Amino acid sequence: MLYPELFKSMEAVRWNMGTDIPWSDYDPAKLSDEQAYTIKMNAITEWAALPATEMFLRDNADDSDFCAFMSVWFFEEQKHSLALIEYLRRFRPELVPTEEELHKVRFEFDPAPALETLMLHFCGEVRLNHWYRRAADWHTEPVIKAIYKIIAQDEARHAGAYLRYMKRALVHRGKEFGHNARLAFSKIGVLMASAHRTPQALHPTNLHVNKELYPQDTVQSKLPSPGWLENWLDNQIQFDNEWEGKVSTRILHNMSLLMDSTFNTVQDLNRYRKQLTKGLAVA
Repeated sequence: MLYPELFKSMEAVRWNMGTDIPWSDYDPAKLSDEQAYTIKMNAITEWAALPATEMFLRDNADDSDFCAFMSVWFFEEQKHSLALIEYLRRFRPELVPTEEELHKVRFEFDPAPALETLMLHFCGEVRLNHWYRRAADWHTEPVIKAIYKIIAQDEARHAGAYLRYMKRALVHRGKEFGHNARLAFSKIGVLMASAHRTPQALHPTNLHVNKELYPQDTVQSKLPSPGWLENWLDNQIQFDNEWEGKVSTRILHNMSLLMDSTFNTVQDLNRYRKQLTKGLAVA
């Protein structure tokens, strides 16, 4: 089981919201209304770990190890939301999300293949780590800069934990399962490493997850300002092609290690995916 080891490693670096955030350094002159509003939107977005956890527990009912790890992931993701809400409560109380606004992002996700979802969330954590690093650079107020740096580090650790479960899928659950896992991971990897070619941000909170609610079936569509994410990325934190390239490079690097191959470009990974698909068809 991976859960005991992952729990121990994450417990060792867990930060305390009361003592590890420099609340006393707050400088009101360095927080604009524009910046404060984005904190509210991110706080609500992070709250969506609740329906994501419900999805993971449902779709991985046969994997108690992974479901146990969800207790750690869920706790830390909800803590991110709480830290952002606490910042607003202290310094911009008029922007604290209401319970209704938070509850609105809790809706049912359609069942989906567990392996594809695992890879999707691995990529999502990699991307979120980079988004929050840029957010920390964009903000000028010291306390929120520190908060974004702290939660960015958590997202990187979460990506590492998901990667451990991906490795386990390749080697510990049989040859056929491992082949299907390689195909699932490479398929989603091609999609998530190609974000510079798509008009929308490729993150789990921005993807459609419930056919009956379409098109109002993304987490972002449930926010008070559904279109805020694109503006935040393009015009505020300026998550440009250079930063998209960093995300893509990170995904390809980890796929290379995972698959014991070399993927320098998305095209390399796509060729590998096609070879796997051809092999599966022959089999």
